[in-house]
Amino acid sequence: MSDYFGKEVFKLGFGMMRLPKKDGEIDIETTKKMVDLFIEAGGTYFDTAYVYDGGKSEEATCEALVKRYPRDRFTICTKLNAGAAADEKSAKQQFEISLKRLGCGYFDYYLLHALSQGNIPKYDSYGIWDFVKEKKAQGLVKYFGFSFHDSPETLEKLLTEHPEVDFIQLQINYADWESDNVASRACYEIARKHGKSITVMEPVKGGALANPIPEVQTILKEANPNTSFASWAIRYVASLDGIITVLSGMSNIEQMEDNLSYMRNFKPLSESEQATIRRAQFALMQVDNIKCTGCHYCTDGCPMRIPIPEIFTARNEEIVFKNTAKSRAMYEECTKDAGKASDCIKCMQCEGACPQHLAITDYLEDIAAVMD
Repeated sequence: MSDYFGKEVFKLGFGMMRLPKKDGEIDIETTKKMVDLFIEAGGTYFDTAYVYDGGKSEEATCEALVKRYPRDRFTICTKLNAGAAADEKSAKQQFEISLKRLGCGYFDYYLLHALSQGNIPKYDSYGIWDFVKEKKAQGLVKYFGFSFHDSPETLEKLLTEHPEVDFIQLQINYADWESDNVASRACYEIARKHGKSITVMEPVKGGALANPIPEVQTILKEANPNTSFASWAIRYVASLDGIITVLSGMSNIEQMEDNLSYMRNFKPLSESEQATIRRAQFALMQVDNIKCTGCHYCTDGCPMRIPIPEIFTARNEEIVFKNTAKSRAMYEECTKDAGKASDCIKCMQCEGACPQHLAITDYLEDIAAVMD
């Protein structure tokens, strides 16, 4: 389980993006218990970002982890998001703010956040590549790279122009392995061709593969009735060559315990298990649902405050599971204090921010016709 930087790394990483909540705020006490379970099992890799939960993710990581464990018991990855910055100065200030929020002294891993064709010019014009290289030279960053949400062609160009990056973070899961939007396989193969190690995000596709469509559930249960659906997704990605760690954005103790049950003593998928996944992939290809991962990048700048991922989840309940009553109830709940699908003014900011490159405004128009 080498991380290709000279030391062993637990194949499961703790993603601090979807931490447990209580009364609308991060539940620090539950997060502490999850951190303890993770470290006791041998986990070391914690992933957060400057923009996660408005900075509260970094602060919670400090409270639940950094203040409670020696620095050599864990590694931290956080991210600089130039797209969220008004100018070069404020973009570079994110580094110092993250360092202060986390209180960890230095970053083991540091990423330029969510690179795509729409924001790469900002990273270039702000001089962020050289800025982070300077921080690495100063010993404040051990390894740096970027997380990526775009086409294989864009990734090829980036890695050709920036061979200095140590690793990259990609969205990889068995549902998106051959998809046109995410292109997990193509991006993975380009990264490996350039000799880059990979951390994986969205292995369970925003939770969708923890509760997959009935056809997939049947396939997986027939193969092994005693394992969770999420375990298939995470082990599939962890079995690939060149993977540093697979991030799971765990939101409760039960998810942590489940993940640790099969990742504590990780075993790659067998050939028969790989064949099971191939059958599941084929079943998924037959369903034309909305391929949203629930990352919420689309919602921050929405002038109508439309909860787009939640609306898509509600619609998929009907598309995939044919549960009209539940779909309607979910839609009413998520829009009661927010914008409805019919409120969309087609400003298109959401589509520019979407890592999956979904035709969001078209989907909202179709949903409005059904739901509003």
